[in-house]
Amino acid sequence: MKFIIAMIKPEKLDAVRDALTEIAPIGMTVTNVKGYGRQRGHKEIYRGTEYDVQFTLKLKLEIAVDDAMATSVMNAIREAAISDRIGDGKIFVLDLEEAVRIRTGESGPNAL
Repeated sequence: MKFIIAMIKPEKLDAVRDALTEIAPIGMTVTNVKGYGRQRGHKEIYRGTEYDVQFTLKLKLEIAVDDAMATSVMNAIREAAISDRIGDGKIFVLDLEEAVRIRTGESGPNAL
């Protein structure tokens, strides 16, 4: 099993969700987060005044999938979230050692 963590722009959530729904009924957890990457924030102008924005707002997606689906899920997220501009986000993939469905006690891929 794999645990996929993706940081995306908030406006891309619907497109990513739709892309994942086309693959399979995949569940995910979505969290509002803020941070920065190589660009170390950016500058914005609001009512004629320039502001230094040190952290950008992103959404963190957490998705647990079977090994066989990991590549297709990563590709779907990337294709749906890309805008070809700085700050599109990142995708991280980790090995998921175990999963347990609390209600039924199922474990492993059956718990996903």
